Amino acid sequence: MIEVPSRLEGQSFNFYKLEQELKPLGYVIGGNWDYDHGYFDYKIDDEVGYQFLRVPFRAIDGQLDSQNATVQFQRPFLLSHKYQIGLDDHVSVWNKSASFNQFSEPQDPDATFPDKYVDLGKSLVKELEEVLLEI
Repeated sequence: MIEVPSRLEGQSFNFYKLEQELKPLGYVIGGNWDYDHGYFDYKIDDEVGYQFLRVPFRAIDGQLDSQNATVQFQRPFLLSHKYQIGLDDHVSVWNKSASFNQFSEPQDPDATFPDKYVDLGKSLVKELEEVLLEI
C-alpha cells in the first residue's frame, strides 16, 4: 500500500452527488462498504492481481444508503491484491443450505504495488482534486 497525500483529505461531499461525479470517471464503490464508511475504487490494471487507487471515505451525516448522506474523504492510497490461481483450499460454508463463499482468499492482500503505476495513481488523485474541488 502506498499512501497518496491529497487536498481531498477532510473534504466533505453529498454522497449521492459524489457518486454521480465519480462513476463516469471510472470509479466504483468498493464491495466492502458499510453504512458508515467505504471506498471509491479505480482499477488501474490487473497485472498479476489487481492494482487500484482506493479513496476511503466515512459518513459524517446520515448513512450511505440514503441520498442525503454526507461523507468525508480520508487519505487515498494505491493498493495491489494478488489472488490465488485455482481453487481456494479454505472455502467457508455459510449455512446448511449449501451457500458458500465462491471467491478465493487473496494470496497476498497487500502485494507490492508496481512502480510503473505509481505516477499514474498520483495523477488520478490530482484529477480527482481538480474535478471535486470545483463542485
